[in-house]
Amino acid sequence: MRIGLLTDGGYPYATGESRLWCDRLVRGLPQHEFDLFALSRSAHQEDQGWVRLPPQVSRVRTAPLWTPEDGTLRGTGERGLLARLVTGGEQSYGRRDRRHFTDRLTALATAICTPDEAGTEAGEGPGTELFAEGLYGLAELARERGGLHLALRSEDTVRILEAASRARGTGRTVQSATVPDHLAFAAELERALRPLSLDWYDQESLGAVDLCHAASGGAAALPGLLAKRFFGVPLLVTEHGVPLRAHYLAACDTPYGTPVRALLAGFHGRLTTEVYRQAALVTPGNTHVRRWQQRCGADPAKQRTVYPGMAAERFGQVGEDAERLAAAGEGEGAGGPDTLVWVGRIEPSKDLIALLHAFAEVRRAEPGARLRVFGAPADGDEATAYLAHCTALAAQLFPDEAAGAHTEGVSPVTFEEIGGPEVPDLAEAYGAGGVIVLSSVVEGFPVSLVEAMFCGRATVSTDVGAVVEVIGGTGLVVPPRNPKALADACVALLRDPERRARLGAAARARALELFTVEQNLAAFRGIYLELISHTPVRREADTVDADGDPLPFATPPEARLLGHWTQPGPHLRPQPDPGQPDVPVPNRASAPGSRLPDRPGEPEPQHTREPEPEGVCAIAAGPAGDGDA
Repeated sequence: MRIGLLTDGGYPYATGESRLWCDRLVRGLPQHEFDLFALSRSAHQEDQGWVRLPPQVSRVRTAPLWTPEDGTLRGTGERGLLARLVTGGEQSYGRRDRRHFTDRLTALATAICTPDEAGTEAGEGPGTELFAEGLYGLAELARERGGLHLALRSEDTVRILEAASRARGTGRTVQSATVPDHLAFAAELERALRPLSLDWYDQESLGAVDLCHAASGGAAALPGLLAKRFFGVPLLVTEHGVPLRAHYLAACDTPYGTPVRALLAGFHGRLTTEVYRQAALVTPGNTHVRRWQQRCGADPAKQRTVYPGMAAERFGQVGEDAERLAAAGEGEGAGGPDTLVWVGRIEPSKDLIALLHAFAEVRRAEPGARLRVFGAPADGDEATAYLAHCTALAAQLFPDEAAGAHTEGVSPVTFEEIGGPEVPDLAEAYGAGGVIVLSSVVEGFPVSLVEAMFCGRATVSTDVGAVVEVIGGTGLVVPPRNPKALADACVALLRDPERRARLGAAARARALELFTVEQNLAAFRGIYLELISHTPVRREADTVDADGDPLPFATPPEARLLGHWTQPGPHLRPQPDPGQPDVPVPNRASAPGSRLPDRPGEPEPQHTREPEPEGVCAIAAGPAGDGDA
């Protein structure tokens, strides 16, 4: 089948989110053909280029969500039919188009500015239908008239947003928005709705795919919503994180005031609910994400947790060595028996400050313990300053120690980067310790924990995000921001090598069962087939050849049977007889059109043949033996 893979700021670009997962998915399903529809987030990302694409990628379409200096859609040109409606141009347009645009944008703005009543479940309030009416109305107008880029930045848009924010039922924060606030929100709204103005919505682009698979919600899923609206293509949404939560957290770092942030939160909340409502299936990466999706309106019946697959082979040697030592009863030999290891990006959310204070307690109980921190600061000045603060605190808490008067002092805490002579790769970093520690206060899917589990290491983690779900009883979990509890758990494992080895072996077995690339590919292989079997997309172009003549067997006979083709046909039905008692008839020969009892003692149902349907495949509807094999 042909899959339309929708991404936002990721694959096929060399940098971005979900890049590695998408590449593994495409390469791991060579029996399918993939069309990529990618939205880029910055000029820097586009300058970095693409990753090398496998042969099953037949086509790539890209579009920017960032605004160039000239304010035009780079790469698509100015198609400006509706834009000229607002700004003037070669062709003039009547009042109908203006009224249509005003009505649809008013519905969208009203849904954004007006929250649902307290106690209303997400996706059930009147604002949900109003948002859908406005969104799809604008999409149809953009498809007919060539785009909404300049129209959404026009003075009319600002007036509509201002009127919607002043309407009855809006909150005080939205009502306090000023003209500059509305101008800022109009610019952000145009950027978020830019996928509506793309030329992807025809029979040669998204209309040609059998299934749309969005690698995240939000802007990435917006083309999938329109593909379902215009062509009936089913939509599958996969989220390893929570995009809506990310929008909420990122809003604090923007220069916008509170009214603009409230309007943006309202838009992204409505869009998220609509994506979950229209998706045929939603696949969260863990239970933590699953709960967020349900709070935002996702139907639990349409959710299916699929853990992100990770390459286990790169950690195979370290994990096998740990298993061999544990089997031989040599738990002390697995890594540094008195060494704690932390691996990850150094940033405030990882709470290394609490880890350092916890290690001070560990040193009081186990003077020979060491702490090795492997990682580099995340991008940004804040992360760099945080690393400097952590190193200064470590020097203050743990001054260099020397074994004697003539030896050089060494600190029990070291900050190292992977790739040096002592630790050439990531697997060696995990293998350097006996216990792996995670001290985060915010975490989604804990990748470092899964990597430690592949290496057969016991872990001590804080109870955040999906940690408990991933660990599943194969490690120790403590509350976040609690250095004393973190220290006690570390000391307990450092003093008990047998327990440490036992937990490490169980962790490796769990990781190999749940978190490998193979299980992820097997899950999506089945999901693709399931969605296509429930919602087949039939296109006339697939049933004729280049000359327009019908292709033999292009349409399977099941496609012309009423109802689901896997259910029993209407021509065989049990014929009830109220006056005849249900008496089992053993050893009775099977006649045409009847069947034997399913279980001994079960009465044999009587069937009568109804007239065969007219105009459908006679072979599929006829009795066994009536046609050629």
